Amino acid sequence: MRAVLSTTFRSLQVRNYRLFSIGQLVKLVGVWMMFTAQDWLVLDLSGNSPGALGVVTALQFTPVLLLTLFSGKLADRYDKRKLLIVANTVFAVTAIVFAILVASGIVQLWHVFLFACLFGIANAVETPVRQAFVSELVEMPLLPNALALSAATFNTARIGGPALAGVALAIFHTGPVFLISTVLAIAPIFTYTSMRATDLYRSLRKAKPGDTKIIDGLRYVGKRQDLLLPIVLMAAVGMIGFNFPVTLAALAKINFNAGPSSFGLLTTALAVGALVGALAGSGRKARPGAYRVLVPAILFSVFEVAVGFSPNFVVALILLVPTGFFSIYLAQAANHRVQMGVHSEFRGRVMALYVLVFLGTTPIGASLAGWWGEHFGVPSSIWVAGLFCLVASVVALAWQLRVSGDKLSMHGGLTLVHTSAPEREPVSVSDAAA
Repeated sequence: MRAVLSTTFRSLQVRNYRLFSIGQLVKLVGVWMMFTAQDWLVLDLSGNSPGALGVVTALQFTPVLLLTLFSGKLADRYDKRKLLIVANTVFAVTAIVFAILVASGIVQLWHVFLFACLFGIANAVETPVRQAFVSELVEMPLLPNALALSAATFNTARIGGPALAGVALAIFHTGPVFLISTVLAIAPIFTYTSMRATDLYRSLRKAKPGDTKIIDGLRYVGKRQDLLLPIVLMAAVGMIGFNFPVTLAALAKINFNAGPSSFGLLTTALAVGALVGALAGSGRKARPGAYRVLVPAILFSVFEVAVGFSPNFVVALILLVPTGFFSIYLAQAANHRVQMGVHSEFRGRVMALYVLVFLGTTPIGASLAGWWGEHFGVPSSIWVAGLFCLVASVVALAWQLRVSGDKLSMHGGLTLVHTSAPEREPVSVSDAAA
């Protein structure tokens, strides 16, 4: 057990990464508390409108669509730690103003729309810079573990945040929940400023303004099929399949007639599976292959379809656990494949592109999910999204098989035969999922 724990959490032995993880965990607990309370607040202010939830989510992620590539350029040109301090300070100040507005009782729906957009601007700068900054916190052999633990930190917060928010909403209502979440959101400012800049693993080559053009980053990805496939796949899945902030709140309140604590349980079930999925990838020591991305994508899609057909609250709660597992295992494997396959001088711009297609497409998907739920019912918005992701995953699998020359064969089970690289061992689908 000690050996397993020391392997799983080995990146935490690095002081700067430990500070990074603590700051992110505390902040993200607060952020998930705030977003859970925000979803409930939107439903109250809009008369239980799934469309309003879709608008809020769209506004929150539209800045990611518009600004992320520029943020990647900043990450490749300037000090990432200082950029993160500024971005987190802006987020914290915005959260304080919003919390005061909610706690005062004068908040209106358009206020929520406005602040969702402001939060999105801060996140559009912070997210790609933070993604690229992880590679400066640890040495390259530790990078897969550090990225996996970052995903585990995110999903630990996604478990604790909604659960705490559900209890707090039942006891204190929305105002105090926003105030508590604001206090927690300040944490990264202190942890980033406490880091030792001399211990960061930075490239010795200083980027010049002419070396960090956005178009060069796009051309770099366009020439790399191994980067292009996970990025395109995550564009489809991120846009259509990862709209649970819109669908779960509406599913709980409208279809299951549940309260805020029950909504928190649904979100927590999804996050529990995601946390296990993140830890499952923490032992990874090398860059994952394409099929480690494709197989979880197919399994995630199947479980999302099943969630959409859930007959009651309990069945949905159970199905959300494996859905969460394969969602984060997929996202993490895709992230690892991209991060570990890119040259350091392009990392900021390439990760910005990854964030753009993964999160920046959310305004489109959230608006579609809200509109579909409004007109055809919330459950159908979930299973149709899963079906879309399944088709996208199968197309991506066919693309990879065609490009690589690999083949699928049946020998007592579905097995992948590598015809283009005979020195590699055959990989079974069950192994790829594991």
